[in-house]
Amino acid sequence: MTNIDQSISSLSGRTRIPPFALVLTTCIGVIGSNSLALGPIAPEVAQNLAATVPAIMTASAAFGLGTAASAVFLGRLIDRHGPRRMLISALVLLAAGLAGSAVAPVLAVLVATQFVVGIATGIALPAIYTLASLIAPAGRESETIGLVLTGWTLSMVAGVPLSAAIADFAGWRTIYAVIAAATLVVCAAVRFSPAHEVFSGKTTSPLAALGVPGVAPLLLACSVFMAAFYGVYAFLGDHLHTTLGLPVSANGVIAVFYGIGFGSSAFLDRFIDRFGAGRLLAPAFLIVAGIYAMMAAASGSYVALLAIVFLWGLANHAGLNLLIMRLTALAPDRRGAIMGLNSGVTYVALFVGTIGFGAVYDGVAFHILPLAAAGLMLIAALAAAAARR
Repeated sequence: MTNIDQSISSLSGRTRIPPFALVLTTCIGVIGSNSLALGPIAPEVAQNLAATVPAIMTASAAFGLGTAASAVFLGRLIDRHGPRRMLISALVLLAAGLAGSAVAPVLAVLVATQFVVGIATGIALPAIYTLASLIAPAGRESETIGLVLTGWTLSMVAGVPLSAAIADFAGWRTIYAVIAAATLVVCAAVRFSPAHEVFSGKTTSPLAALGVPGVAPLLLACSVFMAAFYGVYAFLGDHLHTTLGLPVSANGVIAVFYGIGFGSSAFLDRFIDRFGAGRLLAPAFLIVAGIYAMMAAASGSYVALLAIVFLWGLANHAGLNLLIMRLTALAPDRRGAIMGLNSGVTYVALFVGTIGFGAVYDGVAFHILPLAAAGLMLIAALAAAAARR
């Protein structure tokens, strides 16, 4: 479907991962900076817009809803027009939505602009994941996808802590202005990167993609995996700020530890290629469940949470990489549509997880949230095992 600068390393004799993968990594970093920024800065935004933290997080839910809708119904256009062209268009729309968020005078406008950002993200993410799977050299699929996924590490280690610092010293609006400018820069990088792309010129309906054997149980696993993550992450920052009495900048440190763990998992990617994604996916989800249980037990200690959040990032990277590998391998001629469904399910889960966990968080202590997430991960493991059968 596409062939993008797959070159050979004369020193090692192995097929080298194309440099374009680093551009895709940066794209993920920019998108993730918006996706993950609101949770840590929500107390500051709530104070500025005269709203509660759960009310502010409805903007995150609107972002997820917009992402889900566009991923499902527009993601299939990736197979028709090509993932690179669709990615460029999505990044332009993303920058416009972020600029709107930066000047939002009231909560309703912030919610609307984040919905637009979600529409752009719903096209961009499946396009990026499709490109990553297509440019991956044979035998290095997991390493290539893992490299691209470390863009989430960029957003956590650099983007989220920087956002928290900007919120403390320059105001939360500056955060969205900076991310908008960065989006335009990476858009230019995608546009002018040397690449040759061939695409099918056909589209696959979401229903047809859902009918591919193995897709449905893997999407179920994806939905509970992501609901667990976003449901806990959305309110971890407020727990640190309100319950433990820590400043907003402490939320950035938590994000750094998660991001370092997420990025550190990249060294495991070559073992995934060796043993196979199908064999490892269910055990990876069980490990994540155990980490949530540990988080619940340690929720009263900031130092303990730092260590557990590192493990959380490590395990989530492995789980996400395995999930994407399994989905993209099911039907190569329908990758765009399947990745669109994957992103759609992911952000429906963001919406449901944020709203559902928020309703629980209003009435109980924070430690109940990771316990609920552990239960969801058991469902994910069962679904992954069913997909393999």
